[in-house]
Amino acid sequence: MSAQPPTALRQVGTETGGAALPAGTEAAYARLERACAQLEAPFALVDLDAMWANAADMHARAVGKPIRLASKSVRCRALQERVLARPGFRGTFAFTLPEALWLAARGARDILVAYPSADRHALGQLAGCAGLGTAGARVTATVDCVAHLELIESARAHADGAPVRVCIDIDAGWRALRGRLRVGAKRSPLHTPTQAAALAREILARDGLQLVGILAYEAQIAGVGDSPPGRPLQALAIRAMQARSARELAARRAEIAAAVGEQLARAGAGPLEFVNGGGTGSLERTAAESCVTELAAGSGLYAPTLFDNYRCFRPHPAALFALPVVRRPAREIATVLGGGYLASGPADRARLPVPVLPTGLRLDSREGAGEVQTPLLGAAAERLRVGDRVYFRHAKAGELCERFASLYLLEGARVVDQVPTYRGEGQCFL
Repeated sequence: MSAQPPTALRQVGTETGGAALPAGTEAAYARLERACAQLEAPFALVDLDAMWANAADMHARAVGKPIRLASKSVRCRALQERVLARPGFRGTFAFTLPEALWLAARGARDILVAYPSADRHALGQLAGCAGLGTAGARVTATVDCVAHLELIESARAHADGAPVRVCIDIDAGWRALRGRLRVGAKRSPLHTPTQAAALAREILARDGLQLVGILAYEAQIAGVGDSPPGRPLQALAIRAMQARSARELAARRAEIAAAVGEQLARAGAGPLEFVNGGGTGSLERTAAESCVTELAAGSGLYAPTLFDNYRCFRPHPAALFALPVVRRPAREIATVLGGGYLASGPADRARLPVPVLPTGLRLDSREGAGEVQTPLLGAAAERLRVGDRVYFRHAKAGELCERFASLYLLEGARVVDQVPTYRGEGQCFL
């Protein structure tokens, strides 16, 4: 297997007015068409050469610290298992508790649920089998308030299992102007070492819970590109914000880990097993913090368009989907079937899928990407015929898998496998 992705698929741009592709992209289109000649569009594919190049780059950027794989960014068990078999990756970062239980029942061993759960049925399952304990599996729930502890305790009321493993989620956002300006995802209410220590005491006072870790995800650094094209002033503002936020968080995260560790020591409990931080966009920066023992990432494997605009790394586009041309309403318009695969987040252009191959296509600004059809404009549209295919990139990573039952795996110039997504296995966790 090649360690480098095909040159023609590198550095695909994100502008909806047409993709900024390097030379050789027509050869890339021909390669895909040859490899996928027997497939009926719509379909989704993952270029393994590109994905493994991205995995190697993520490993290098983590500078020796293990990466917990964010399952929501992959949403395909076959690929998750292959990634976790590689050096540098260890454990799963699940996005819901039902997903974590499902993965554990199918062989996953070390799973941290990234978000708190209010699913009483799933909490009852977790409590009833002592963090699953099945064949060595471990599932850790995330909490950030007493209400979460009470939900778990209520679920344990009729269970005789061992204590449920829990992780404290910390607000990693940046607060400026004496707290009047808040930057970052609106996650945990716990911001200070004092607040974290108070929740640690609450956990330690409950026999049914075992405090094992701390989670602090810096979305404003890991998930925001610092090099938006054509916006130099915005880029400078983002970099300044991220630099100040990173300095503040590094000190605060260390203080929080120390404060929680002190509570564990006072209670005679064992030390923290992990302090988790980071994301695809901040691996090297977060890895430099001595208190952080592991990182979390996954989007960098597929390299969706939202990860095109970072200075510190350049991922190789690995996930694509193909749609068939089904109409020619005018000479300069080619309309493909479906395509309304919008990414979550603020409703802006950055969340739209991007037509990348053949080159010279753009979305119609009035129709965008539609549920049943997507008209495409541009010079290349004039050359497309009914039955031809257009390849797109999604704005985010694993969300694409909610639209397809399987992924075709491309290696070199041929499709080597077809593997089910979560949807293909009959699962829909959100």
